[in-house]
Amino acid sequence: MKMNVEVDCTPEEARRFLGLPDLSPVHDAYVKSLLDTMQKGPSPELLESMVKSWAPMGDAGFKMWTQMFEQMSKGAGKG
Repeated sequence: MKMNVEVDCTPEEARRFLGLPDLSPVHDAYVKSLLDTMQKGPSPELLESMVKSWAPMGDAGFKMWTQMFEQMSKGAGKG
């Protein structure tokens, strides 16, 4: 026997029914932080941590990324 059940509810209603936590405040805080960073520009510390996570070559890779970002920032100021 095959049975189909169709439930018409919003994602919020489904979340509550299944007992899942409401992560809206966490999501809102993350989006606000991301927007603030985008508007103010990334800090040097943030860029450094991002580049270190991208650079599999260790120190040599980090220096390459640093030089690339410095060249890009110098070129952006000439507009």
